[in-house]
Amino acid sequence: MNKTKIAGAAACAVLAVLVLSRIFKQEQFAQAVSLPVMEAEYPVTGDIRLTTSLIGSIEPSEVVYIYPKASGDVTAVNVKAGDIVSQGQVICTIDTKQVETAKNSMDEAALALKQAQSELSRQQILYASGGISDQEYEQYQDSVSSAQLQYEQAKYTYETQTEYSQITAPMDGLVELFDAETYDTVSQSDLLCVISGQGNRVASFSTTERIRNYLEVGDTIQVEKDGNTYEGTIYEISTMADGETGLYQVKAFVDEDAYLPTGSEVKIYVTSQETEDALTIPVDAVYYENGAPYVYVYQDGAVYERDIETGIYDSATMEVLSGLTPEDMVVTTWSSELYDGAQVRLLEE
Repeated sequence: MNKTKIAGAAACAVLAVLVLSRIFKQEQFAQAVSLPVMEAEYPVTGDIRLTTSLIGSIEPSEVVYIYPKASGDVTAVNVKAGDIVSQGQVICTIDTKQVETAKNSMDEAALALKQAQSELSRQQILYASGGISDQEYEQYQDSVSSAQLQYEQAKYTYETQTEYSQITAPMDGLVELFDAETYDTVSQSDLLCVISGQGNRVASFSTTERIRNYLEVGDTIQVEKDGNTYEGTIYEISTMADGETGLYQVKAFVDEDAYLPTGSEVKIYVTSQETEDALTIPVDAVYYENGAPYVYVYQDGAVYERDIETGIYDSATMEVLSGLTPEDMVVTTWSSELYDGAQVRLLEE
């Protein structure tokens, strides 16, 4: 076979391959783009309650501060901080330097009264027999009356000085503080003792005007101390702000079972805002443009932007004041592929 025939055969083979490849080549199609898959849900009616944590302190519902009524030296101390005392119990004794003098005066007045009464008795016999005149008899009666008054005054002075020297508990309660020792010299300006009643504990705290406006007498608060939580009920809300801090004082009774030391700090949770039966949606469903909120609403395979007006919200739920109805299906999936009119597919489809 010569070279010319070989070259012709090769050319025919190449041409045949090209023809066959064109005949049997399959037609190519563009790959279909899948629609973004979204989740959506209807708005629901619910409540949102926002709480604010504050720092407060514990006080007794009843407390008395005891000061001596007269200066003197402490001669006996009968209680200490932490003791439970009963009303009328002597908690300490003070030598006021006046008790003995007052007692002597009372004894002298008692003796003078007894003598005046004895003399009146003797003169009464003479008066009955006509031995003395009416005027003289009246003088003896006046002497008795005068002695009686002097005795009563001396007795009152003695009892007062005795009361001043014996400091007693004015009510049943717990001795929170006792700041005196035997042989101490005390005056009327020295605080001796603080006694708290055994009733409810009180949580006292201060708050801003905004939060105060949401609080009402009877509202429930939560009081937390050392990992334990107790319930309290507000019973007093100040109407006047503190001149230095600008805050309003609030007081609440705490559960009777709560053991909270007087003066201890506690964390208090109060309702700062609340809404009931509100139309709500998930917080993650809300977008913002220039500070204005909007959502995407699903309808017939597409999503559309919807401007809304929002109210209060917590970490999961937001209140919708206007712009939505319970029948609107709100897209809850965040995606960069969302835009007004975008075609999407719901997850459940």
